[in-house]
Amino acid sequence: MDMPVQTPTRDQQTVTPDGASINTLIEGVVIRYAIPQVDERGELCEMYNPSWGLSDLPLVYVYQSTIRPGRVKGWVVHHEQDDRLFFSSGVVRIGLFDAREDSPTCKRLNVFTISERNRALVIIPRGVFHGIQNVGTSDAAFVNMPTRPYDHHNPDKYRLPLKNDLIPFAFEVAPGW
Repeated sequence: MDMPVQTPTRDQQTVTPDGASINTLIEGVVIRYAIPQVDERGELCEMYNPSWGLSDLPLVYVYQSTIRPGRVKGWVVHHEQDDRLFFSSGVVRIGLFDAREDSPTCKRLNVFTISERNRALVIIPRGVFHGIQNVGTSDAAFVNMPTRPYDHHNPDKYRLPLKNDLIPFAFEVAPGW
């Protein structure tokens, strides 16, 4: 029995010759990759510095969150705050979906993989849904520096189920998770 011959397909360009992604970011999303400073004592990695000019809003609240391997946090959106997430350890896939009807990138989806080998600060404007999946084998950690403190009595957090009719992306969840 003859096997059908499949024609290989050429990979599509994903980065420029300088290594920059060719994907267009959602309006207001900023990604700043960190450059660790390494010496014989160890390593220092800056997470956020107002002098970088990435946000005019003050630093008012900071917390760290972890995600266990295979698990997903999201989909969540805020109406009153921007998130400033610094991914410091583990390997995560982050999905962003622009649900702002007045945005020039309305309904655009961005998906990135970030790890401790390419740590990054990701600024997510209010109105952009975000979900984060740990695709690594150990806990992943990130620090959030939102633009307003958490209000325990009235959280600015609105959720959608992982599978929904709005966001055209499905995190690949392993069986048993």
